[in-house]
Amino acid sequence: MPTPPDCRSLGRQCQDLQVTVRVADLADDSQTLQDAAATWMLGHTERITFGTAYVDGDELLVDATLHAPCKHLRLDADNRTATCGVYGYQGRVPRSTQKHDQRPTLDRGGDRYQVFYKRRNRVLSLPLKRAARRALPVTNTDNPCATAPCRTADNTRGSACCRDLTLELALTEAESEMEALLRARKSPYLCKVSREDDETVECEVISACGYLGTDGVSCVLHDRLLPNGRNAKPSICYEWPDLGPDDTGHPGCAFI
Repeated sequence: MPTPPDCRSLGRQCQDLQVTVRVADLADDSQTLQDAAATWMLGHTERITFGTAYVDGDELLVDATLHAPCKHLRLDADNRTATCGVYGYQGRVPRSTQKHDQRPTLDRGGDRYQVFYKRRNRVLSLPLKRAARRALPVTNTDNPCATAPCRTADNTRGSACCRDLTLELALTEAESEMEALLRARKSPYLCKVSREDDETVECEVISACGYLGTDGVSCVLHDRLLPNGRNAKPSICYEWPDLGPDDTGHPGCAFI
């Protein structure tokens, strides 16, 4: 069992954690891939509040707040006070910094959307592709994911791959207290924490993408174009990854 964090009282750390996320490698990834990775990652706003992405050496980074409570936080019967299950601290329930009514609006109406383009977060007009004049008729236009019984670890059904993501955090071995706080988050909302090397920790977060349509399945960026003519929908969303021997995918996935 992981060593619990050395907390001195109930506080913000019971609800939120501030971290630095690695978005892209500037030395290995083209600007197109950097923009796609950033659009995809910064779109997952359900339980993550992202700051402004910035360049540090050969890396594109972003500071973010993970809104996932500590597993040791016990709410009392009145739901206004809480107790720490490890140290017995008691007091008012610490407030999260997340304001659900102020989540970023990625769909700005009409054909305007907030995306990452040329290393900046921008609001752009993204027109739909025009159908080719001599295109052959398509007999089946159904989205294969529309009725798939896939689900995330919290048993939310539908578009599972759009509802969670793996983050690569810039977190050195010397930052042991922050790593302990990270490992103490409530599963499955933040789980599968693993140290990759001396400077990097990976974790999985359930945080739905803000580009999901009102039906909870479709993507509002589908078939839309960036100003340079490329797909606005990040390539990671439609290029199926090669699953390793330990990767099982989401239960009920239409493609497994």
